[in-house]
Amino acid sequence: MVVAVTALLVAPADARHRHRHHKLRAPHVEQPLTPRVDQPLKRRGERPLKRRSEQQVKPSQTQQKTQEPLPSPADVPVPQPRPVDAPKADASKTEGDQKTEAPGSGAAGRFNEEKSHQKKQARPEPSANTESEPEPPAVAPTPPQKPDTAEPEVQPPPIAPQPPQKPADAGDKKMLPDPRSADLPDAKMPEEEVACRERLKTLGVEFEEHKAESNPEIGCSIPYPIVLKTLGKSIAIAPGTELNCPMAEVAARFAANVIQPAAKADFGADLKSIGQASAFVCRPRHGTRKLSEHAFGNALDIASFTLSDGKKVEVGPTPPEKDAKFLNAVRKAACGPFKTVLGPGADPDHALHFHLDLEPRRHGGTFCQ
Repeated sequence: MVVAVTALLVAPADARHRHRHHKLRAPHVEQPLTPRVDQPLKRRGERPLKRRSEQQVKPSQTQQKTQEPLPSPADVPVPQPRPVDAPKADASKTEGDQKTEAPGSGAAGRFNEEKSHQKKQARPEPSANTESEPEPPAVAPTPPQKPDTAEPEVQPPPIAPQPPQKPADAGDKKMLPDPRSADLPDAKMPEEEVACRERLKTLGVEFEEHKAESNPEIGCSIPYPIVLKTLGKSIAIAPGTELNCPMAEVAARFAANVIQPAAKADFGADLKSIGQASAFVCRPRHGTRKLSEHAFGNALDIASFTLSDGKKVEVGPTPPEKDAKFLNAVRKAACGPFKTVLGPGADPDHALHFHLDLEPRRHGGTFCQ
């Protein structure tokens, strides 16, 4: 009798269960019958529950299904997770599985779990900052090393640059023209040259006639030169001094009227001789293309004075005090009779002698330095 009643009660329940399972398409939710004291009906309940339990999704199966990639919609690209972040994603999924299984182990719990998995699978899981943050390079780039040595120093040229040569030393450069360069001797000596020689003889100057000299390439010319041996009766000059006659006359008068009295006043002795450094020389002025007055026999360079007692006074930048007084007096007095006077302090070329010449200047002016 008990068996018949139990069969009647179970049959409608099974029919309702199949109808609900077909309608919801969900796992069977068992509704246990009201337990009875005399018979719990364990045997018929165990077999269907055992079959239903086989269809349940186990935690391990759920993890495998969630780990398998599902196709994503065409318009939403699913970035691939990095291998480094894979363990973290699995851990998060495992925790989620555990949370969904925790509320209940019945059919309703499994049904909710499947729906939650379908929602999660429909939405692509964002990867761990794969697009927002670029991956750091495996090896950090290092800046290029600076060279051990600094910039190479500018080396001087192997050959030091030479200063430009002075025009005076350049033979290939022509001198500036001078009207005296065209002077040539006539067949007969001019009267002024004859008169000049007569005056020299009156002063007691000993001289010799010399042949004319000229150099058309450079421009030097001295048509009526003489070579002086003395500048008076008792004043010698050496070595041989080739000058034009007007320059020789002015030098003889200056020696007799200025130098001789100055020697007696400062040293108490007579002027015995004059040492000359240059007279006629065919050359230009130092550092210029202009011909020197020496090129026309119109200049005389005096380097020293010798007195009758044997004392020698030399021209220089730092002479003794007594000699300096004598030299300064002679130099100052020369500016007037001569048109150009140069000496120590004027320039390096005249540091050791007095330069005296008769260069023609405008209005008879002088240049003394």
